[in-house]
Amino acid sequence: MPVVSIIGAGAMGSGIGRRLVEGGARVLTYLEGRSAATLARAKAAGMQPAGLDAILDADIILSIVPPAETVSVAESVSAAARRQDRRATFMDCNAISPDTMRRVAAAFNGSKVDVLDGSIIGSPPQPAGKGPRLYVSGDAANRSGMLADHGLDVRRIEGPVGAASALKMCYAGINKGLIALGTAMLLAAIRNDADQSLKRELEESAPDLDRKFSSGIPDMYAKAYRWVAEMEEIAAFLGKDDPASLIFEGMAGLYRKMAEDRNASGELAAQLDGLLGRE
Repeated sequence: MPVVSIIGAGAMGSGIGRRLVEGGARVLTYLEGRSAATLARAKAAGMQPAGLDAILDADIILSIVPPAETVSVAESVSAAARRQDRRATFMDCNAISPDTMRRVAAAFNGSKVDVLDGSIIGSPPQPAGKGPRLYVSGDAANRSGMLADHGLDVRRIEGPVGAASALKMCYAGINKGLIALGTAMLLAAIRNDADQSLKRELEESAPDLDRKFSSGIPDMYAKAYRWVAEMEEIAAFLGKDDPASLIFEGMAGLYRKMAEDRNASGELAAQLDGLLGRE
């Protein structure tokens, strides 16, 4: 039975873990310091808790954590591999810029660990439904092929480490950037008593956009705290010489505001829900 280790048992990590278990793989996960909810989620997905040293026994290790944790996770796995003088394959699957991905890879310099660049596009797998796409670069030996054999939609990019991360930055910049733009403009309309007119105009002239905002904005509230770092990664990806980087720094601030609103009164979310018919 093939063995996959997953670091990070959030909604995406546990969903991918469940899909691999259903596909016949044994899935280990590192849960030290995680919440009771995360422990329960991992157990329900059929993932088996393991120590950091034990996860190196896997055929491949997947890091599926918030962007701010990616480098520290790589450093921890690297330290464990060096202690044991072990060979392993490590794939970072997080929403990070190519520069951050290269920092992840650099953490393994001088070790026996092969590093792959992965990016996940799409929602967590649902029972009997399609899962997200896992794009992989820097994988000339096709070490990610075993993931495709056990239920994941793996799509190799013929490029070096950094190519898959660049794809994620571009796609997330469009997709989550659009949600940020809609959130900002709807809140501005609410503040200026133009909200109902704006909503009617969207329904009439941009129905696809209206549907996207009506579902995507409420879905964002619980994720906003994670999207802050992702917008910052996109700004860094674009670089200071690109004026568009300022747009994503602003979007990071917007998502930070929405995360703070969720932890406080929820007033902004309530206003948006009222306008979007989600009360």
